[in-house]
Amino acid sequence: MGMTNGTAAGGCLCGGVRYAVSGPLRAVVACHCSQCRRTSGHHVAATAVPRAALSLEAATTLRWYASSPEAERGFCSRCGSNLFWRRTGADAATVSIMAGTLDVPTGLALAAHIFVADKSDYYEIGDGVPQSPGWPA
Repeated sequence: MGMTNGTAAGGCLCGGVRYAVSGPLRAVVACHCSQCRRTSGHHVAATAVPRAALSLEAATTLRWYASSPEAERGFCSRCGSNLFWRRTGADAATVSIMAGTLDVPTGLALAAHIFVADKSDYYEIGDGVPQSPGWPA
Protein backbone atom coordinates (compact mmCIF):
# COMPACT_ATOMS: atom_id res chain seq x y z
CA MET A 1 0.00 0.00 0.00
CA GLY A 2 1.33 3.41 -0.93
CA MET A 3 2.53 6.08 1.43
CA THR A 4 2.93 9.81 1.34
CA ASN A 5 5.91 11.58 2.87
CA GLY A 6 6.04 14.64 5.05
CA THR A 7 4.24 15.82 8.13
CA ALA A 8 0.51 15.79 8.67
CA ALA A 9 -1.79 17.15 11.35
CA GLY A 10 -5.39 16.75 12.37
CA GLY A 11 -7.88 16.66 15.18
CA CYS A 12 -11.43 16.29 16.37
CA LEU A 13 -14.45 18.46 15.57
CA CYS A 14 -14.24 20.64 18.71
CA GLY A 15 -10.44 20.99 18.85
CA GLY A 16 -10.07 19.21 22.19
CA VAL A 17 -7.75 16.71 20.49
CA ARG A 18 -5.07 17.83 18.02
CA TYR A 19 -2.26 15.64 16.76
CA ALA A 20 0.77 15.80 14.48
CA VAL A 21 2.38 13.04 12.44
CA SER A 22 6.03 12.98 11.47
CA GLY A 23 6.84 10.69 8.57
CA PRO A 24 4.84 8.78 6.00
CA LEU A 25 1.17 7.82 6.29
CA ARG A 26 -0.09 4.45 5.03
CA ALA A 27 -2.64 4.52 2.24
CA VAL A 28 -6.24 4.60 3.44
CA VAL A 29 -8.03 1.32 4.21
CA ALA A 30 -11.81 1.18 4.61
CA CYS A 31 -12.96 -1.24 7.32
CA HIS A 32 -16.53 -2.52 7.15
CA CYS A 33 -16.51 -4.65 10.35
CA SER A 34 -19.42 -4.32 12.77
CA GLN A 35 -17.32 -2.54 15.43
CA CYS A 36 -16.12 0.11 12.97
CA ARG A 37 -19.65 0.54 11.65
CA ARG A 38 -21.05 1.05 15.15
CA THR A 39 -18.35 3.46 16.27
CA SER A 40 -18.50 5.59 13.10
CA GLY A 41 -22.08 5.23 11.88
CA HIS A 42 -20.93 3.80 8.52
CA HIS A 43 -17.54 2.27 7.75
CA VAL A 44 -14.16 3.56 8.90
CA ALA A 45 -11.53 4.94 6.52
CA ALA A 46 -8.15 5.01 8.23
CA THR A 47 -4.48 5.54 7.58
CA ALA A 48 -1.77 4.32 9.97
CA VAL A 49 1.63 5.32 11.33
CA PRO A 50 4.20 3.90 13.74
CA ARG A 51 3.18 4.91 17.28
CA ALA A 52 6.36 6.97 17.68
CA ALA A 53 5.38 9.11 14.65
CA LEU A 54 2.16 10.34 16.30
CA SER A 55 2.36 13.18 18.81
CA LEU A 56 -0.59 14.61 20.70
CA GLU A 57 -0.59 18.40 20.76
CA ALA A 58 -3.89 18.71 22.66
CA ALA A 59 -5.44 15.71 24.37
CA THR A 60 -7.46 16.86 27.38
CA THR A 61 -10.64 15.32 25.93
CA LEU A 62 -9.04 12.16 24.47
CA ARG A 63 -10.45 8.94 25.92
CA TRP A 64 -9.71 5.31 25.06
CA TYR A 65 -12.33 2.56 24.88
CA ALA A 66 -11.28 -1.11 24.91
CA SER A 67 -13.49 -2.32 22.05
CA SER A 68 -12.09 -5.87 22.17
CA PRO A 69 -9.47 -7.80 24.13
CA GLU A 70 -6.95 -6.95 21.36
CA ALA A 71 -7.69 -3.32 20.53
CA GLU A 72 -8.86 0.07 21.75
CA ARG A 73 -10.35 3.14 20.09
CA GLY A 74 -9.49 6.76 20.82
CA PHE A 75 -12.24 9.36 20.70
CA CYS A 76 -12.99 12.89 21.92
CA SER A 77 -15.13 12.82 25.05
CA ARG A 78 -16.57 16.28 24.25
CA CYS A 79 -17.60 16.11 20.58
CA GLY A 80 -17.53 12.34 20.08
CA SER A 81 -15.11 12.32 17.14
CA ASN A 82 -13.73 8.87 16.31
CA LEU A 83 -9.94 9.49 16.03
CA PHE A 84 -7.71 6.45 16.57
CA TRP A 85 -7.59 2.66 16.66
CA ARG A 86 -4.68 0.68 18.07
CA ARG A 87 -3.86 -2.84 19.08
CA THR A 88 -2.96 -3.47 22.69
CA GLY A 89 -0.19 -5.73 23.94
CA ALA A 90 2.79 -7.03 22.01
CA ASP A 91 1.35 -6.33 18.54
CA ALA A 92 0.99 -2.60 19.11
CA ALA A 93 3.60 -1.04 16.82
CA THR A 94 1.21 1.20 14.87
CA VAL A 95 -1.79 3.41 15.46
CA SER A 96 -4.57 3.88 12.92
CA ILE A 97 -5.80 7.43 12.37
CA MET A 98 -9.28 8.07 11.01
CA ALA A 99 -8.54 9.68 7.64
CA GLY A 100 -11.39 12.19 7.90
CA THR A 101 -9.74 13.78 10.95
CA LEU A 102 -6.62 14.77 8.97
CA ASP A 103 -6.23 18.35 7.81
CA VAL A 104 -6.44 18.61 4.01
CA PRO A 105 -4.78 18.13 1.65
CA THR A 106 -3.84 14.62 2.80
CA GLY A 107 -2.20 13.35 -0.37
CA LEU A 108 -3.69 9.93 0.41
CA ALA A 109 -5.73 7.48 -1.65
CA LEU A 110 -8.03 4.58 -0.76
CA ALA A 111 -6.13 1.30 -1.25
CA ALA A 112 -8.39 -1.46 0.13
CA HIS A 113 -11.69 -2.45 1.68
CA ILE A 114 -11.46 -4.98 4.54
CA PHE A 115 -14.07 -7.02 6.43
CA VAL A 116 -16.47 -6.65 3.50
CA ALA A 117 -18.15 -9.91 4.57
CA ASP A 118 -19.40 -7.96 7.61
CA LYS A 119 -20.58 -4.81 5.79
CA SER A 120 -24.11 -3.52 6.22
CA ASP A 121 -26.83 -4.20 3.66
CA TYR A 122 -27.75 -0.65 2.64
CA TYR A 123 -24.78 0.08 0.36
CA GLU A 124 -22.65 -1.54 -2.32
CA ILE A 125 -18.90 -1.16 -2.81
CA GLY A 126 -18.38 -0.31 -6.47
CA ASP A 127 -15.21 1.78 -6.60
CA GLY A 128 -12.95 -0.93 -8.04
CA VAL A 129 -10.61 -0.87 -5.02
CA PRO A 130 -9.50 -4.37 -3.86
CA GLN A 131 -11.76 -6.06 -1.30
CA SER A 132 -11.02 -8.65 1.39
CA PRO A 133 -13.66 -10.58 3.38
CA GLY A 134 -11.63 -10.10 6.59
CA TRP A 135 -8.06 -9.11 7.35
CA PRO A 136 -6.05 -8.94 4.11
CA ALA A 137 -3.97 -12.04 3.34
